[in-house]
Amino acid sequence: MTDTTVSAQPRGLTTGGAFYRLVWKWHFLASLYVLPFMMLLATTGGIYLYKPQIENLLYADQMYVEPAGPSMSFEMQLAALRADPGINRLRGITDYGDPTRSTMVEFDNANGERSIAWVNPTTGVVLGSHVRDKMPMRVLRNLHGTLLMGDFGTKFVELAAHWAIVMFITGAYLWWPRGKRTLRKAVSLPEGKPSQRSWWRETHLFAGLLATILVVPILITGLPWTDIWGGGLSYVQDQTGQSSKSLRFSRSVPDSTASEGTTLPFTDVFEIASAEGLTAPYEMRPPRNDEAAFWIRSASSARTDQSELIIDQYSGAVLQRFDFADNPIIARTVSQGISFHQGELYGWLNLAQNTIAALLALLLSVSGFVAWWKRRPAGKLGVPAAPEAALGWGMMALVVGLSLLFPLVGASLIVALILDWLLFRRLGLFRT
Repeated sequence: MTDTTVSAQPRGLTTGGAFYRLVWKWHFLASLYVLPFMMLLATTGGIYLYKPQIENLLYADQMYVEPAGPSMSFEMQLAALRADPGINRLRGITDYGDPTRSTMVEFDNANGERSIAWVNPTTGVVLGSHVRDKMPMRVLRNLHGTLLMGDFGTKFVELAAHWAIVMFITGAYLWWPRGKRTLRKAVSLPEGKPSQRSWWRETHLFAGLLATILVVPILITGLPWTDIWGGGLSYVQDQTGQSSKSLRFSRSVPDSTASEGTTLPFTDVFEIASAEGLTAPYEMRPPRNDEAAFWIRSASSARTDQSELIIDQYSGAVLQRFDFADNPIIARTVSQGISFHQGELYGWLNLAQNTIAALLALLLSVSGFVAWWKRRPAGKLGVPAAPEAALGWGMMALVVGLSLLFPLVGASLIVALILDWLLFRRLGLFRT
């Protein structure tokens, strides 16, 4: 680690070559933690981009049907599902507005497990039923976001994302042309052979340049999902009136105007959504009790189409409507950022861009590891040599700024410095 105390080195120590070595050392140390996570997140995230296509292959015989007459009522479609595997709680129904698509039902089964089922709308036959958290793409999503360790695991992922941004900042400085390395050389494809360390180093620098452009936006747009950074953003949004106004989770959603009567057939609710101009597919959640109302929205992948309705369960009156454009600007920006992160914002081009970013992140991880492996002294970790550095006001401002912007960076940096002082130096760890 690098001392934060003023040493007896000359004032100009942290400029030029010495500062370069100092940045390289911190880049290297950050990479020790980040690169394994980057490989995992790039792989899982890159695959998850194709969730619709993969599930269309995995469940093609359950998601698609041959139209064989008029559709049955949704209540009749649910009858077979209530019999087997049993519905402990009906959570929602998705109607795709397409005669070739089955009806998707989300429910808690008889064992209380959150489940997904597809029902043939013309025959009422249950085509397939799956516990949601055991479905392959759901497992992949949980691996990507929590390492399959819940709230505990998500902290490690968030820490890796924070330090990855630091790694890209320091990497950009290391890439910047200096000395005999011209700008033309810096933006050129690597020369030489893969057997040479220089080829892997140049590959790492070139991949890092492209990855900085393509991966950093993905990292940033993923931060709203995180516990610490995302929780802080949510707090700021709440305090400034910039939170999302989704009706699904709002406590101020109106109830039905009556507390008893005949509840509307589900088909009528979907027809009201269509008449209100919502874009298919439609996701509907039934009332929780006799006083509550229906919630229904457009489940379109285009955020601007995702309008929501609250519908009186007895009269069918639209009690409240909320369109995406009704959100405050920060909420809209965060939502569109998430859409970008998932490769949905601007169609196939966004999907292709994020796929390339995932591949670059993998290449960056592999090339960084190989370049280090070829450079390291036998039997040693090979931490880049760097002088004991005096942290001037500019460096202190940068460290403090990054720590405020990314709290886990600051917390982990403090822990690392304490461990360095108490343990690492005595054991000779993280030295050249």
